Amino acid sequence: MTDSMTRASATTSVVLLATTPACRLPCAGGTLLDRINDQLSRLPVRDVQVMTPGGGAAADLRGIAKIARAATGVVVVLPADLVVHTEALAQLLEHPARGSAALVSLDAAGGPLRPPARVEGGRVVASGSSFHTVPEANATFRGVLQAGEADLASLGDVAEELADLAESGRLGPVTSVEVVDLLLVGLVRAGARVRAARLGPLHADRVTGQAAADAAVGRLADVDEEQVRLDTAIKDRDGFFTTYFVSSWSRHLVRPAARLGLTPNAVTGISVALAFLAAVWFSAGDRGAQIAGAALVYLSFVCDCLDGQLARYTRAFSPFGAWMDGMADRLKEYVVYAGLAIGYAAGLPWSGGGPDGIWYLAVAAMIMQVVRHGTDFAFGGWRADRRIGEQWPKPVRSLLEASDGGGHDAPRKGVLRVALAMERGSAARWLKRMIVLPIGERMALIAVTAAVFNARVTFLALLCWGAVALTYQLAGRILRTAR
Repeated sequence: MTDSMTRASATTSVVLLATTPACRLPCAGGTLLDRINDQLSRLPVRDVQVMTPGGGAAADLRGIAKIARAATGVVVVLPADLVVHTEALAQLLEHPARGSAALVSLDAAGGPLRPPARVEGGRVVASGSSFHTVPEANATFRGVLQAGEADLASLGDVAEELADLAESGRLGPVTSVEVVDLLLVGLVRAGARVRAARLGPLHADRVTGQAAADAAVGRLADVDEEQVRLDTAIKDRDGFFTTYFVSSWSRHLVRPAARLGLTPNAVTGISVALAFLAAVWFSAGDRGAQIAGAALVYLSFVCDCLDGQLARYTRAFSPFGAWMDGMADRLKEYVVYAGLAIGYAAGLPWSGGGPDGIWYLAVAAMIMQVVRHGTDFAFGGWRADRRIGEQWPKPVRSLLEASDGGGHDAPRKGVLRVALAMERGSAARWLKRMIVLPIGERMALIAVTAAVFNARVTFLALLCWGAVALTYQLAGRILRTAR
């Protein structure tokens, strides 16, 4: 049976599986079902459809298939016997990608209510259940599955197939407890790109009895959700300079900025203004002005990081904000190039400057960056086109197989496995991120060379490092697209 409770505002439909006895366990003056309903009421959920007992796993699966086929937006399936931090749900339901995702913990300590999974490159590439094993599992699925709009048809087909298998007994004795686990197995085997929404220090545990429920609720209090929210607003895969010289202290500005009511776009505007001021100082051409300009370049980049951190903390995402941030980065960098060239062309004695050739270097540095950005955008477009192709209908691998050892279930081998191993090594990981001259390293290079030397050195350094970065990126992209 399905009860529907419409919520004000929003973007996501939730199928709440209240089909196991544990969801009626007492919890804080109510039940586990009441608790999770209260959590969902604080999130951007359009409606919650509560599935109550009546027909077993097959009926649950057919109900989910019907909802998926009628849905016009993202659908989330979660069991009501789940004890979870609200922030963990928010990281899944409020993510801007709006695609398919599963809540996972990056540990291999599986169990009856923690089916194994394998996560690679931020995606769930293999998932298990009591009927399906996972080679080289490195994660566990924690019961919350989101199907993006592109995968709703696949979710419906998978749910129907599972319902048929459950009714016929060909899969084995399927219970309502296993419904969401089997849906994830089916989606992954159908070729859906399922993002791994990582729990991190947060908790999400399905329970079967009162003692387990009380223990799970107690564990929630051991974690500061607000601190986790701040920590997750800071990128964990960033450049060396950004990680250690910006994000290490800009994180302390996020909460004050939010309390002041600053929007991410407003912080982007401040970043642009600081870059223009830096260009003005650079254009003056004397040593003091060069140092002041370098300091302003650094502060501009701090604000450039802060706008993204604030967007993730407040979850204030918008296509316009993303476009504005990207365009602002290009504008700031090229304005600074112009300021440096103007100051150097003034020919002040301390810098050994003059108009001879400086504008050629400035334009060459700008062209180098345009080519690099064009290469990145073209590669990003190719990957987007490939993802669209992957969403075309394709045969679902048999859900009757315990493990087929191929496709998504096959462990990565060869060069890709070596690359993944390098990514786990600290020194190699930082080298890979620095060699491509990301924006943090570029801003640091501009600031240091402009303050200590002069604009000619700045442009030559950008051209040399940029050429190495472009060669490295082109080689990697050619190999990837050819493969």
